[in-house]
Amino acid sequence: MGNLGQGGQTASQVWMTRESKNKRKDNHNHQGRAEGKLEYQITDDLEKLRDILPIAIRQRLEELGRSDDLLEIILDLGRVPTARYTDGEFVLANQEVTPVIIEYVVDRVGEFDADNRAGLERTLHRISAIRNRRHEIVGLTCRVGRAVFGTIDIIQDLIESGQNILLLGPPGVGKTTLLREAARVLAEKKRVVIVDTSNEIGGDGDVPHPAIGRARRMQVARPDLQHEVMIEAVENHNPEVIVIDEIGRELEALAARTIAERGVQLIGTAHGNTLDNLLMNPTLSDLVGGIESVTLSDEEARRRGTQKTVLERRAPPTFDVLVEIQTRNRLAVLEDVAAAVDALLRGRPLPVETRTRRPDGQIEIHTEQPEPTALAATERGGRRARNGGPRPTPVFDPGDTTHGERPLPTLHVYLHGVARNRLQQAAKRLNLPLSIEDDLDKAQALVTLKNFYRRRPKLIVDAERAGIPIYVLRANTVTQMENFLVDVFQLERFEDDPLADGLRDAAQAIQQVRAGVDRIDLEPQPSYIRRRQHEMARQANLVSHSYGREPQRRVRIFREERIS
Repeated sequence: MGNLGQGGQTASQVWMTRESKNKRKDNHNHQGRAEGKLEYQITDDLEKLRDILPIAIRQRLEELGRSDDLLEIILDLGRVPTARYTDGEFVLANQEVTPVIIEYVVDRVGEFDADNRAGLERTLHRISAIRNRRHEIVGLTCRVGRAVFGTIDIIQDLIESGQNILLLGPPGVGKTTLLREAARVLAEKKRVVIVDTSNEIGGDGDVPHPAIGRARRMQVARPDLQHEVMIEAVENHNPEVIVIDEIGRELEALAARTIAERGVQLIGTAHGNTLDNLLMNPTLSDLVGGIESVTLSDEEARRRGTQKTVLERRAPPTFDVLVEIQTRNRLAVLEDVAAAVDALLRGRPLPVETRTRRPDGQIEIHTEQPEPTALAATERGGRRARNGGPRPTPVFDPGDTTHGERPLPTLHVYLHGVARNRLQQAAKRLNLPLSIEDDLDKAQALVTLKNFYRRRPKLIVDAERAGIPIYVLRANTVTQMENFLVDVFQLERFEDDPLADGLRDAAQAIQQVRAGVDRIDLEPQPSYIRRRQHEMARQANLVSHSYGREPQRRVRIFREERIS
C-alpha cells in the first residue's frame, strides 16, 4: 500500500515527495537570485507520444529535434504528415497518410469520447479526431501536453488572493498550462477540485497526472454534462477552490455563477482575446455581468451626453478579475471587472495593467491606457460624440491641418460588409481623402457592420490580433458613414441638420425595437420632423405615438398598440 501513489514512476522522472520538492524549490529560488536567471521545469513525456506513431514519422521527429518547440503532429488522410513547431510547420514524410497509418495510431491511444478527444494514460497529450459523414476517422491532431512548473509566478498574487479569476486567450497560448499550475500551487494550502472535461488538466486515465499536485480531479462523461459536474463538485466534495477549463456553453456560465455565489473560489478559462470580445459573445457575456439595453431619463441622457437608449451591465460579474493572455510571457490584468465593463460600455476604458516576463525571469508591471474599442463604437452607433463627449482615437494623426485649407492625409480603409460606393459617396460629399484597399495589410482601419462584427469571422479576429483599429457601423447608410468619417478625421460640423438627426434617431430606435427593446422614446422634435418619424415607424410595421407638450413633444416607438 505504501507504493500506491508512486506506481509507474522511475528514478529518472522528475516527480518526488513533497519534502524533496520543497527542498528543490528553495534551492531553485536561491539559484535564480544568484544567477539572475529563472529556469522552469518542463515535463512533457514526449517519448510516449512518439511511441504511438509509425517508425518513419518517429525517426523524422528525432532528426528534427527541437522537442521543446513541438506543438502538435498532424495526420490527415491523403496528405503528407506534418509537425507544427512554434516557428512553422515541417513535413515529416513524403508519402501521404493512408487509412493504415490512421488505424495504427488509433489502436494505440485511449478511447475517443463524445467530443472526439482521446489521450494517453498518465500523460497530458491530447489526440483529437476528424471524422467523415460515416463517422470514420480521417484525420488526427496529436497535441503535445506539457507541465511547466514555475509559470504561475506572473499572477501568483492574484491566484492566492481568493478572488474569482477568468483566464482569457486564443487557443494555444498557454491557458491550460497556467490553470494546471494554479491548481497545483493552491492545492498545497487549500482543498482544490478540478472539473476536467477533456482530461487536459489532469491527463488521461483514472489516476491524475502528478502535475496537478494534491488537487483532486473529477472527470466528465460527456462535454454537455460539464455544468452538472461543476455543481456536483461543490455539493459533494466540500472544495475551497474549483478549477474549470474551457467554459464555453450557457449552462456552464450559469453553473459558474452559482458556484461563485456559494463562496467557493472559481478559476476558469475561456476562448477569446479581450473583454470586448467576451461582452459581444451572447453565450459567455454573463461571466462578466452581461449587457442589456436601458432607456435613460432626459436629464440623465443630457448629463451623460448620450442618446436615451444605452447599454448597461446587467448583473454583478461572476469573475472578479480578468486576465487576458496575449502571449506566453505577456498578459493584461483587469483587477475590477465590474468597473472595467462599466467604463467600456461608456466608451472610456480604464487603464490596463500589463505584466511581462523578461528573459531573466523578472516580471515587469506597467499601466497602459487602451484605445476606445469597437464595442464603444457600436454603443455610439458610428455617431460623433456630442456635448463634449469622448471621441474615438483616430487611426492616424491629421495634425494641425484644417479641413478646407490644406489637404488632409489620406485614410486607407478595408471594408467588410460595408457598401463601397456609399462610403465613397460620403467621403466625396464631405470632401475627405479616402482610399479603399483590397488588402487588409495596407489598411489603417477596418470598417464593418454590427451584425458582421458579432459573428466574429476570421478576418475580424485576425485584424484584432494585428492591432488594426476596427470601426463598427449600425447600418449600411450614407449618414452612418458620414458620422464615421467625421469622427475619424476629427471634424466639426458647422451646419447642424435637425431633420437628418431626427431621422437618424428614428432609424436607430427602429433597429433596437426590432432587436427586442420594449420601447424607445426619441428626442423632442418639431412637428414636421415627428411626422417623418411616424412615417418611418409605419414603414417598419411598428407602432408610434407622440407624447408631451410643445416644445418637449416627442415620438415613442414600440412593437404593438398599448394604452399609456
